Amino acid sequence: MKVDELNKYEKKLMGLIPPERIQKVDFPRPPKELVEAFKEFEGLTPTVSDVLDSLGIKGAISASRLKPVVKGKKIVGPAITIRYIPESITPDYGYLQKERAKLADRDVYALGEEGDVPVFDAKSLGDVSVQGGMSTLVAQKWGMAGNIVDGGVRDIDTIYKLDYPVWSTGQTPITGKYRVEAMEINGPITIADVRVNPGDLIIADDSGVVVVPFEKIEVVLEKTKEAVKKEDEVLKLFESGASIEEISKILPPSKW
Repeated sequence: MKVDELNKYEKKLMGLIPPERIQKVDFPRPPKELVEAFKEFEGLTPTVSDVLDSLGIKGAISASRLKPVVKGKKIVGPAITIRYIPESITPDYGYLQKERAKLADRDVYALGEEGDVPVFDAKSLGDVSVQGGMSTLVAQKWGMAGNIVDGGVRDIDTIYKLDYPVWSTGQTPITGKYRVEAMEINGPITIADVRVNPGDLIIADDSGVVVVPFEKIEVVLEKTKEAVKKEDEVLKLFESGASIEEISKILPPSKW
């Protein structure tokens, strides 16, 4: 990443990660009208998961793996990414030597646009937090839609108070300061064995998280519309007392 490409973000960037570790600043994002169209559906992630299956795409992650911290939330937005690895020093050495902490969440937010979904690859870190209360406040203040964290988060009471959408694999009091190092922003990552690229569409609700590859967003939307329409027709037929034969013409029982 050329330093001059970061100039327009200089007032927001905090210098938490070396510029050469920022892989992308500008990349394609789905049109806002497509994002809003997905938001109109209820029960969204199960339907989109089925659509991805029909296309041969691995993109769904259950809520038992990535749990919603605040239940009842639904987010849809393009991914921005950050990847962490364990620090090479011990926390006591870091504090004693007053080392510079290497968390970079605020810089990934700074490079985001309103409605983006920061996605954290921190699965190698165990029960260590890569997002706390201050991080949550900054993410909300700068218009992020919600965070997906394959790793730990802390300050859960603050997340509740801010009512900010977060999905994570763990909740912990243990700080990432002097325990983690940000290796890359806006490069390809994996969360729960699902690949995520910047610009991919992230959808999350109480059932879990789905990742729609950027180049498949339009076709997934159309197939989601078709699936929802068929399900609505089946429900109406059931309520009207229609026969199984009539219902099967709309959607075979094997696909219910």
